Amino acid sequence: MSDFLWLIPIFPAIGFLVNGLAGRRISKRAVSAVACGVVLVSFVLSCAAVVQLATMPSDGRYMENRVAPWVPAVEDGGGAPGLAIDWLFVLDPLSAVMILIVTGVGSLIHIYSVGYMWEEAGYWRYFAYLNLFMAMMLTLVLGGSLAVMFVGWEGVGLCSYLLIGFFYWKQDCADAGRKAFITNRIGDLAFVIGALTLFASFGTLEFRGILSAVVAGQGSVFLLTAVALCLFVGACGKSAQIPLYVWLPDAMAGPTPVSALIHAATMVTAGVYMVCRLAPLYMQAPLALTIIAIVGCATAIFAATIGLAQNDIKKVLAYSTVSQLGYMFLAAGVGAFGAAIFHLMTHAFFKALLFLGSGAVIHALHHEQDMMKMGGLRKLLPVTYAVFLCGWVAIAGVPLTAGFFSKDEILWRTFLFSPVMWGIAAFTALLTAFYMTRLMGLTFWGKSRMDHHTEAHVHEVPGVMKWPLMILAGLALVGGFLSIPAALGGSAMPFTLERWLEPVFEPGTYATAAGGHAAIGEHAAAAGDAASAAHEAAAATPHGSPHGEEHSLALEYGLMAFSSVLAIFVLWWGYGLYDRMPQKLAAWKARFASVHEVLANKYWVDELYDALVIQNFYRLCRAALAFDVRVVDGVVHMVRNVTVGTSYLSVFWDTWVVDGLVNLLAKVVRVASRGLRRFQTGVPQSYATVMVFGLFVLICVYMYLS
Repeated sequence: MSDFLWLIPIFPAIGFLVNGLAGRRISKRAVSAVACGVVLVSFVLSCAAVVQLATMPSDGRYMENRVAPWVPAVEDGGGAPGLAIDWLFVLDPLSAVMILIVTGVGSLIHIYSVGYMWEEAGYWRYFAYLNLFMAMMLTLVLGGSLAVMFVGWEGVGLCSYLLIGFFYWKQDCADAGRKAFITNRIGDLAFVIGALTLFASFGTLEFRGILSAVVAGQGSVFLLTAVALCLFVGACGKSAQIPLYVWLPDAMAGPTPVSALIHAATMVTAGVYMVCRLAPLYMQAPLALTIIAIVGCATAIFAATIGLAQNDIKKVLAYSTVSQLGYMFLAAGVGAFGAAIFHLMTHAFFKALLFLGSGAVIHALHHEQDMMKMGGLRKLLPVTYAVFLCGWVAIAGVPLTAGFFSKDEILWRTFLFSPVMWGIAAFTALLTAFYMTRLMGLTFWGKSRMDHHTEAHVHEVPGVMKWPLMILAGLALVGGFLSIPAALGGSAMPFTLERWLEPVFEPGTYATAAGGHAAIGEHAAAAGDAASAAHEAAAATPHGSPHGEEHSLALEYGLMAFSSVLAIFVLWWGYGLYDRMPQKLAAWKARFASVHEVLANKYWVDELYDALVIQNFYRLCRAALAFDVRVVDGVVHMVRNVTVGTSYLSVFWDTWVVDGLVNLLAKVVRVASRGLRRFQTGVPQSYATVMVFGLFVLICVYMYLS
């Protein structure tokens, strides 16, 4: 199977070509069959490849497929080999998890889209873009080098622009697409700088070569920290972290299935995946890891507070996505890379479910997205309500749901690293439970606030949209059992996701791959950053005492119970507020009107960016325009005027001097010729008379002179 990894991304690419070139001329059913079929084929191939990978020894689960040379090696002036890039696809435990998420969740969203987008114009174009996105995302996660990853990285950015701006005739959609594209380019510039620095330092862009060099001790801490931060800035753009998060909420202007696929389950997780892919590098850069943890923690609570006051159902979910991505970066920053990927997976399940569920609500209410114009939908949309309940309890972290396992794993690892960060993250979890309860209350509970026409035409979604919702609801409930923590008996299970991923994050793996000696492997295993060391020290038995182990286990149980009880209390309390006491909510809103205004206006960050960045950029553009018009064009115009003036002088000289002298000579000749013309009569007798007279004059002169 290793020789055929390229087939996994190629099938969606074929779907893009077929629908892109022939979509106008074939039926919608044919477009749907092609678009969904190629993604399902990729899912089946992904399953087969992962099964084969699982049969390998745990320390040797690695498959690579060098498809073809891309950039041939060219020697530099000193005879050393230059840049050489192959189309390299790699399957290891980390990319295996990602391709199953991308193709599995992607297949469900493609099927859901058939019903959601059936009546929309440009149906073939939508599925062509969606297939292209799948091809690029699979290229990103299967890429065995930063160069191949960057092709997918830029590809999903392009597809995001195309899909967010799918309704390009709507100004807000077009603006949102441009905003996403430009914001991502800022991060991508830093990504390129980091990648080129790695090549200049290690002579390769392949992950295996880079990480082998890192764990072997090559590269200073300063260099690795600088590279790690550059790559993280790229991740901030793609995964919507402070300060580059502003594009994702606006991206909700695109079709709802796009929000589910790109902005919940796949593309926005690319930054988290990239950081985890380079985990051994980040482990050698403690400052970078600390910054990642701080940014992730700050983003999580910042976005969660904004979500408390939004009325657009998709905007609430968008800020929730930003917050949950902050959780993932927080986990990576404290060295819990496995927990970050675990939450990435569970988040894909319940957030895709919530976005598609919101799409079902919007579809039923004829594109209404304002929750203040909903209410009482649990009786009118029972299936949508039931699946939404599953997503609600999962994202809130109710025990035994998918969100519970991954969220509490992150909270536990964060507590070992920094109790202060744990407090912020735990409070963020409570905010998450509250704003999701608010969403449920305003949408499904209480009395209807819909107009009579909309309420009379509310309808449940068709079967093609129901089945993906039901499957995702099941995954949101039971997906967390893929990685039960050791404290709950996970160590006795034959498989957990974190054990599956361990070889990818183990530095010694890359020393072995590089053919290093045992000493190098020992050095790599011993090496690590302060974050990882703090985590290991806290997770280990303190001072080797058995009492320490009991204390750590009791502490983990206590923290788990504390966060779970608080989450359940918030859900119960919020249910009572939004279902039975809306008047109390109105009173609170009036009492804290200033706080609500700040949150509803998203801290005026967009306005701040507009004042500090956009308007200053416009001023710079206007200054550049003025310089171009007055200086550059002024010089050009001056040269033109000098040239024209000189040409006037040339014309004057040519007309009045050169032509004047010629004309004067001609006039003199003409005037002089007037007297001579009298002798030119043309009469022979006159000529004879003049000749005789002249002869007579000559004789007289001769006689006189002699």
